[in-house]
Amino acid sequence: MDLKLVEAELAKMMAETSKLNAETAKLTDERIKLSKEHTWMPFVWGVTVATALIGATAAVVKLLH
Repeated sequence: MDLKLVEAELAKMMAETSKLNAETAKLTDERIKLSKEHTWMPFVWGVTVATALIGATAAVVKLLH
């Protein structure tokens, strides 16, 4: 094979590798972001339910008082 063809093929493969590495990094960052958001959701739901229960209790107490 001609050396120039080998170098051209190598450059093409290196460009493709760089592209795939960048895409992998982007997907990894997105996965980390989603996992952090997913971690907070039980806390958010817990606070929401607790607030609703406290509000309902306060309304009943006001109504009966």
